[in-house]
Amino acid sequence: MSGLPAAMAARGLAIGYPGKEVGRDIDIEVRPGEVLCLLGPNGSGKTTLFKTLLGLIPARAGEVRFGDAQLGELSRAAVAQRVSYVPQAHAAHFPFLVADMVTMGRTAHLGLFDRPTREDRERARAALAELGIGALADTEYTRISGGQRQLVLIARALAQDAPVIVLDEPTASLDFGNQVLVLQRVRQLAEQGLAVVLSTHDPDHALGIASRVAFLNDGRLIATGSPREVLTSERLETVYGVGVRIVTLPGGQTLCAPDLGSARRLST
Repeated sequence: MSGLPAAMAARGLAIGYPGKEVGRDIDIEVRPGEVLCLLGPNGSGKTTLFKTLLGLIPARAGEVRFGDAQLGELSRAAVAQRVSYVPQAHAAHFPFLVADMVTMGRTAHLGLFDRPTREDRERARAALAELGIGALADTEYTRISGGQRQLVLIARALAQDAPVIVLDEPTASLDFGNQVLVLQRVRQLAEQGLAVVLSTHDPDHALGIASRVAFLNDGRLIATGSPREVLTSERLETVYGVGVRIVTLPGGQTLCAPDLGSARRLST
């Protein structure tokens, strides 16, 4: 699907807030069937870039486009029909049923005073089934695990039926097994034809599932390309201050092996 037009693209983007520029000269794009991984240390600008791509804060320069539509010309409802957002899994405070949580994703297709239809509820349950958690539909959201909550949030984004899905560190605070499960599901979303943008602190996640990597540091896009092109030992050591070897396992999987005695600083 790499020959398809970009589902989302940013050109000459400058990001930040009134009186504070966070980054500039950012050019990225993601196409249907791809996973674009935004990688960078704390403070590199990933969160601000996400907010700008989603239209939550205005670009200070440049533009964001969804297909042939410019973000600044779209209503919030029109944006929601083009891109869905998956936040980090959070503590649950209200005992909504899982099916009701996912049905909230259909709001993008409803009028101001409309209620979800039977078709909307069926779409929500179908999204849960797609992620292998259909059995949770009638369970209270407060009673499921952190990994399950993350999958529910992804299902909610799926039910939104937007061609682009943006995930903010979807494996944060999850144990190893749930990290693997969520990453597997994210890769499957791209295989189904969605354009996926994923942020992470972990180079191994990018090496594992990304089609392309956009590497941010101090608000600058320092490299874009395939994971193996971008994530070199030299670049990782320069950015993170830690010696790293890139190791390829017999099965072909590539991993980062840090030198635990070489750290020069702590990220803040």
